Amino acid sequence: MGLNKNSIPTKPQFYGRRKGHTLRPHRQHLMKELLPKLIVPSDTNTPTDTADLFDQASEVWMEIGFGAGEHLAAQAESHPEVGIIGCEPYINGVATLLSVIEKKSLKNIRIFNDDARLLLENLAADSIAKVFVLFSDPWPKKRHNRRRFINSETLNALARIMKDRAEFRFATDDMSYIRWALDAFYHHPDFKWQVAGPTDWRERYPDAAATRYETKALKQGKKCVYLKFQRVSRI
Repeated sequence: MGLNKNSIPTKPQFYGRRKGHTLRPHRQHLMKELLPKLIVPSDTNTPTDTADLFDQASEVWMEIGFGAGEHLAAQAESHPEVGIIGCEPYINGVATLLSVIEKKSLKNIRIFNDDARLLLENLAADSIAKVFVLFSDPWPKKRHNRRRFINSETLNALARIMKDRAEFRFATDDMSYIRWALDAFYHHPDFKWQVAGPTDWRERYPDAAATRYETKALKQGKKCVYLKFQRVSRI
């Protein structure tokens, strides 16, 4: 976060939509009744301990910009022993995920319905074992590139909260964003690209579910790239 002339922390500038079409009555009900039970606080005076969010999770993962939650819900269902924090400021996407949580009785999801950067500042260090950033807004226009989530500042914040050897997955169909991300990771001392051959970036992660944005891109004939990085050990 930046500092103003009086050295008071300022909230990062948010770009993008917060709300789309009017929610159906039941989804409005879920936003009012279910969301407060799953919310992750970020305005506390002490760092949020992930152990306080999940009763008996073997480890905690995070998906940043989960969209409609297809991938997040699939991971939660496949790994009930893992706690997953989903970050998404788009109300309609949050409501969609809540409907899946209710339908499938998923107990291992917590939601941060605001700019993920606010949460990164408040999570306890060395607490996240895996991070997903899948098909986030690529901000393709050159004048908007600085709005991209992947940059040195957010990588610094992520490196702080990620465990040693934690995995970071980044996928997109925008080739300029791929070049941008590879450059950012290459110049960051705390991350290493996990790659042995072309299949490591051409094929979706074996245990991943497709998001609606990925599906749309593939239908349009676009090529998707799937990158995987590891948080370098502190020792």
